[in-house]
Amino acid sequence: MSLKWGPLTRDDAEPLADLLTAIEAEDRTGEVHDLEDVRKQLSHPLLDLDAGTLAARDAGRIVAYGYLPVRQSVTDAHTMRMLGGVHPGHRRRGLGRRLLDWGIDTAPVLSAKAFPGVPLELHLNVYDANAGLKALAEGAGFTPNRWFAYMGRSLAGELPRFTPPDGVSVVTWAPEFDEGARQARNESFVDHWGNVPHTPESWQAYIVGTRHFLPESSFVALHEGQVVGMLLTHTFEGYNEQAGARRAWIQIIGTLREWRGKGVASAMIACALAAYRDQGFDTAGLGVDAHNPTGAVGVYTRAGFEPLLRSANYTLPLTIG
Repeated sequence: MSLKWGPLTRDDAEPLADLLTAIEAEDRTGEVHDLEDVRKQLSHPLLDLDAGTLAARDAGRIVAYGYLPVRQSVTDAHTMRMLGGVHPGHRRRGLGRRLLDWGIDTAPVLSAKAFPGVPLELHLNVYDANAGLKALAEGAGFTPNRWFAYMGRSLAGELPRFTPPDGVSVVTWAPEFDEGARQARNESFVDHWGNVPHTPESWQAYIVGTRHFLPESSFVALHEGQVVGMLLTHTFEGYNEQAGARRAWIQIIGTLREWRGKGVASAMIACALAAYRDQGFDTAGLGVDAHNPTGAVGVYTRAGFEPLLRSANYTLPLTIG
């Protein structure tokens, strides 16, 4: 097998989308990327296409790829998340290891350029069912340090009802609440593992400015005119088409520390689930850190969500320079 290795380009959207479709058909993770998603991925503002991507090509097809953007900001360390995959028909031939070795070599260079002098960690997300990636990561020195659940529920039948605490109202997201929502998100996620603050630019690019954002399905909790909680919803048409059902995905939910344990999150979820059903969605989903310190898993369980998939975060500290 003679493969050509080199960086991705913006002209690679269609062959990369084909590869991602083949990977999802085999792995069934629920991560479905349509052509427009891939175009956006290749124009990621925090991605250096030449230095931060690598692809293997076989007769014009992309059969493996690695993708390594920097983060929008840092706290104690720069946590770079590597994405990538190998076509099912080309697995167990060393391509995955070559991509991982490339990521380990490349991440320090990109990190030093973006955040000089800041410690670096390289992260991988490994689904429980992906024994091959787990073995590959552990063989390269990565260790699991955090576990996540992907939860879902049907919108048929009875939905939960929760009333917000006195003085708090839950209203539909609107542009005038957006900066307050971003600031409240950053404050409420300070004690979340792996969190880095959203800048105005990253918030616009990945949360409220993306085509997946549903403003009419997103909500903020207000107290005396100030945002004390937010629930922002995305939907992914590629996933909806594959699943044959429409899913509303809770992309971000958070409550300021002083308002936790008072029913704010439960009230936002109840409001969102009712809106999702009225808007024609069939299911709702979200991802959660299994060790979330805020009690989020219990909140979601009481709202009828159940775990569907699980994954582990694998981490490798790297030396810069």
